[in-house]
Amino acid sequence: MKMTGAKMVIESLHQEGVKTVFGYPGGAIMNVYDEIYKQNHFEHILNRHEQASIHAAEGYARSTGKVGVAIVTSGPGFTNAVTGLATAYIDSIPLVVISGQVPTAIIGTDGFQEIDAVGISRPCTKHNYLVNKIEDLPRIIKEAFHIARTGRPGPVHIDIPKDITAEMGNFEYPKEINLPTYKPTVNYNKRQLKKAMTAISKSKKPLLYVGGGAILANCGHEIREFAKKANIPVVETLMARGIMGHDNPLLIGMLGMHGEFAANMAAYETDLLISLGARFDDRVTGRLDEFASKAKVIHVDIDPATIAKLVRADYPIVGDLKVTVEGMVNTMGDFEFNDYTNWVALLKEYREKEPLRYIDSNTVIKPQWPIQRVGEILGSKAIVSTDVGQHQMWTAQFYPFSFPRQFITSGGLGTMGFGLPAAMGVAKGNPDKISINFTGDGSILMNIQELMTCVESNLPVITIILNNNYLGMVRQWQTMFYENRISETDLSMQPDFKMLIEAFGGVGYRVSTKEEFDKALKDAIEKRKPAMIEVIVERNEEVLPMVPNGHALNEMTLIGDNNE
Repeated sequence: MKMTGAKMVIESLHQEGVKTVFGYPGGAIMNVYDEIYKQNHFEHILNRHEQASIHAAEGYARSTGKVGVAIVTSGPGFTNAVTGLATAYIDSIPLVVISGQVPTAIIGTDGFQEIDAVGISRPCTKHNYLVNKIEDLPRIIKEAFHIARTGRPGPVHIDIPKDITAEMGNFEYPKEINLPTYKPTVNYNKRQLKKAMTAISKSKKPLLYVGGGAILANCGHEIREFAKKANIPVVETLMARGIMGHDNPLLIGMLGMHGEFAANMAAYETDLLISLGARFDDRVTGRLDEFASKAKVIHVDIDPATIAKLVRADYPIVGDLKVTVEGMVNTMGDFEFNDYTNWVALLKEYREKEPLRYIDSNTVIKPQWPIQRVGEILGSKAIVSTDVGQHQMWTAQFYPFSFPRQFITSGGLGTMGFGLPAAMGVAKGNPDKISINFTGDGSILMNIQELMTCVESNLPVITIILNNNYLGMVRQWQTMFYENRISETDLSMQPDFKMLIEAFGGVGYRVSTKEEFDKALKDAIEKRKPAMIEVIVERNEEVLPMVPNGHALNEMTLIGDNNE
């Protein structure tokens, strides 16, 4: 079948089952947008900024497990998208991002809106392509989706010159993939698994350390089953929230810089750390030479480059996490495990001794309270997105996550401006859930223009701004480590957020009491329109516990150490 390169793009997306595309048109990608106008295979959502297009595709991918798709133009259209690519890359989120490029003959001449997109995207994508021949286009798109979703997932970038999108060629979408140099290891080494299982059976204080790879591998059920059968306690990273479910008796909590006392002490005292889809990020480990220093390490990951990259693995296992944990469950009968009841009881004592908490107030709303309150009212009915900062950590600490993919946040890159567009992707991909975006008064302004997209595309995101008139997390560090020199973090000059969202066509609320918050949240849920609730909160509240930079996990600043 003969067709233009632009139509090949549309047909290829149709063949991949794509139902939603986020993007922003421009000169170099105009032929593709002309074909979007003519088709009815998928919905295109017009963002108001290319960074938001990528974050929206991320929110869609993170919450549904499908590959997110975004289309942007050349030059500034692509450079605007780079932050989203980097955000997805470090968190291993499957995306296919298609960008327009100047015509082939102009590449390298500094033409209008020309930029070396493949050169720029190389360090922040799993793989990238510059399409040189129209006959390669269907194969490249097929490979891009395959690479994005398999192995350790990640974003794949396809750069298409404008003349390629206009050229006619024969279209046949490949049925098979032939990538001899790309063969992710799915099945674990049975000998290595046996060694690891022997180590677990002989240990006295084993600990499951679960990372974001567990979400990506869809193996929450298998991890819960293994933990229950072996009676092994579990700690989650920021990216793994929801794997165990907040009410699981074996969940000790989130570990790391702002993790729970019990979870950090578990990592400090364990004699066998069982890492499942985690990469030993510095915000988790604290001082690396002290992290799990009493423990042997089992490290399971599908990416061999991750294993032993930062922490020596005594028992490395390369393989798909779901397949590997299933293997662990299925071989349990071959081993006689120790009784870990006392170890679990000790960690529960730690939780009772030093629980996550804050000092509530009757005169001002503490920022943790609205998060808890939304959890009480909506619980598993919501999927929760965040921006980055104090509100992100409080959400990770205090929202009762019930299932994987319920918590959508920028972990590795820490991208302010992520929350609102990501919540749009959540709303589009999960119409049966309520999309909640917790944000700060700093973060929300970074992609505030997406309120227009929410209204136009009828995406009923409820944005809750915890407004302390500060860049809160930076202010906290300035207070704790810079002798309270508050340098350029005071945001006392802010817009009227209620009027702002109403100007876009949504509904707005400004609340300063708990009663007002409850009323506003109830009204926003009932209206099913894009909504924004600005909550005036205590300005100087700090995120605790906290492991100061350069300290070990057992050297935490706790509630009462410096602010009670």
